[in-house]
Amino acid sequence: MIFSELLQQFLSYLTSERNCSLNTQEAYRRDLMHFASFMERKNKDALQADPKDIRKWLMELGKNGLKRTSIARKLSSLRSFYKFLIRSGTLDSNPAEPINFPLKSRPLPKSLTVQDMAKLLDVEPRNDFIGIRDQAIKELLYSTGIRVSELTGLNMEDVVFSPEMIKVTGKGKKQRIVPFGQKAKEALQRYMQEREAILNRLKKTEEKALFINSRGGRLSQRSVQRMISRSGWEIAINHNLTPHVFRHSMATHLLESGADLRSIQKLLGHASVATTQVYTNLDVAKLQKIFSQCHPHSKRK
Repeated sequence: MIFSELLQQFLSYLTSERNCSLNTQEAYRRDLMHFASFMERKNKDALQADPKDIRKWLMELGKNGLKRTSIARKLSSLRSFYKFLIRSGTLDSNPAEPINFPLKSRPLPKSLTVQDMAKLLDVEPRNDFIGIRDQAIKELLYSTGIRVSELTGLNMEDVVFSPEMIKVTGKGKKQRIVPFGQKAKEALQRYMQEREAILNRLKKTEEKALFINSRGGRLSQRSVQRMISRSGWEIAINHNLTPHVFRHSMATHLLESGADLRSIQKLLGHASVATTQVYTNLDVAKLQKIFSQCHPHSKRK
């Protein structure tokens, strides 16, 4: 069977068996097509690759300036594809399995201090639909730690006010229930009144999306990203502010306040607690700073 047919089977498997998003499928497709193109230049088929071919491909990616994290992801795509071919009986062994590609230490996620987050959220919003909507978005992002894709995917039916909960559809279409706080509740209730008014005016009352644009359609991820970035500049926070910074800030502040990793894992929707483990490094870094500032024997005289 030719490579293109097997690739299509693999992408279908990602959809039906692993519930991968369209973005994830596209990333796999790009990675595998890139490797197939590399093998064609070597006058070989991707199904005939050996570990030596894969190492040469990784070296070429590095010489072309690709980041180590991106190279590691491409290698992971290749491993998954060959593993699928072994299970389907097309191949007997996985040529990508013996390849090790060590990553540098993972950078700590960026987050705001509690004071900077309060400064950001306490700004009086514009008293119009856009201002009230944007304030609700910021409060909900910080209160729940959800991803921007999860936020823009929310529908009205996903929000409950008693108790305060949202039903979130995360990666792989996995659903989880996430609580939110009083400030987010007040901001959401105020926004929903404005939402209803604008949809009545536009005669689009059947719209399901929780967060909408001024034309009554579902708000895009890019619009949220632009709004968050602009909010950071407006109050002079020296930070490249993104929706993900809200997510990391929420997790960091919970940990600093005594929350356990398992609870944070469930709130963030991480498949493994190992992913959440990175936040312990932030806590340790803070402890080290406190120790060096306060302990009488921490520094040489």
